[in-house]
Amino acid sequence: MRKLKFAGHAANAGNPNWAALTARPDALYSRADDIRTDFARDYTRILHSLAYRRLKHKTQVFFNVSNDHICTRMEHVGHVASVSETIAKTLGLNTELTRAIAIGHDLGHAPFGHDGEHIISDLAQRHLEKTFWHEQNSLRFVDDLELLEDPYRKLRNLNLTYAVRDGIISHCGEVDDNGLRPREQLFPLEQFTKPGLFSPATWEGCVVKIADKIAYIGRDIEDAINLGFLDHAQQEYLAEMARANDANALNTTVIMHNMMIDICDTSIPESGICLSAKYFGQMKAIKDFNYANIYHHKRLEPFKRYAKLVIHEIFQCLLGHFAGNDTWRTLGESREIYPELIPSFEGWLARYCHFSAIPEGSLRAEANRCENKKVYGGLESGEIYIQAILDFISGMTDSYAIKVFHELITY
Repeated sequence: MRKLKFAGHAANAGNPNWAALTARPDALYSRADDIRTDFARDYTRILHSLAYRRLKHKTQVFFNVSNDHICTRMEHVGHVASVSETIAKTLGLNTELTRAIAIGHDLGHAPFGHDGEHIISDLAQRHLEKTFWHEQNSLRFVDDLELLEDPYRKLRNLNLTYAVRDGIISHCGEVDDNGLRPREQLFPLEQFTKPGLFSPATWEGCVVKIADKIAYIGRDIEDAINLGFLDHAQQEYLAEMARANDANALNTTVIMHNMMIDICDTSIPESGICLSAKYFGQMKAIKDFNYANIYHHKRLEPFKRYAKLVIHEIFQCLLGHFAGNDTWRTLGESREIYPELIPSFEGWLARYCHFSAIPEGSLRAEANRCENKKVYGGLESGEIYIQAILDFISGMTDSYAIKVFHELITY
């Protein structure tokens, strides 16, 4: 019997950690007639955020966001939400929490997919002696950078619950582990210093973590076939892998379905959220196939070099404008040369700098609406300014990064 096996462990009002799981960094305004739960509010706050909207123009694996039939980062989080919510509902877990984590888990993903992530990480290591990884950056976006209007038209941070924020930073799907169980301690999330360091704090977070892997290995194969990345022999090999556990399996959609059912059948609170040995082996084999034949395909090499060129040139252009207390002046002097990049970056800085540090004029008018964390202070150091550049670039879509790059090379 696969139904509702985890109902007694769900992140619901009867959970002993309920108060901590639903706690927010700051008090969130309420409405007397609101019918949503805390996690449902988180879901809609993410859904209305600009970071979520930008996912539709961010690469998942294949750089072609103008192709309507290629998976983008937005479609990916939708797949993860579908897979994880189906599993959570069957097991008796909180589907509203599961859905919120799923659509928010990649909000801080860089442009140009994982290649963009690696490029920004190299820049962060070189200039700030720190790493950049999208799980941590997604938490940074929902905690410090993404803004929403309150009922009085003031821009404030998303202010999500602990359970959703935790599910976002702990979702790393690159680790080949099985039998996922939530950790016992609900410690501050700053203790996550690398991907996959700790398990999620909830069973719902564990479900999203395994659903992320199920979603991407299947969809990436479909795109690779449609784009001609896999030859006939490779496709036949995949078909054999598909039939390893199901003689009727014809494609990766069936594999994904079988894995979802297997998780629901195999998982119990004592052993965790898990696949049976045969399906776990199949998942690892497909993932290894994807890395060998898709993610490291030679046809992706020009894209990787192009992504590096675009990100590096944007970074260097903005870095060259840092001049200590005169930084706002040097930026202003370049508005006519770079009429898209510089005003956009100035606006970014204005939202996260102390009001007193912002020059008079339109930037102050924009800043006056923002009652959020001022993570850049008064731009007191080059390190803070570099962090601002990396934040700015990491939030870009592929298409916007290319747009401002073309501005750099057009005279």
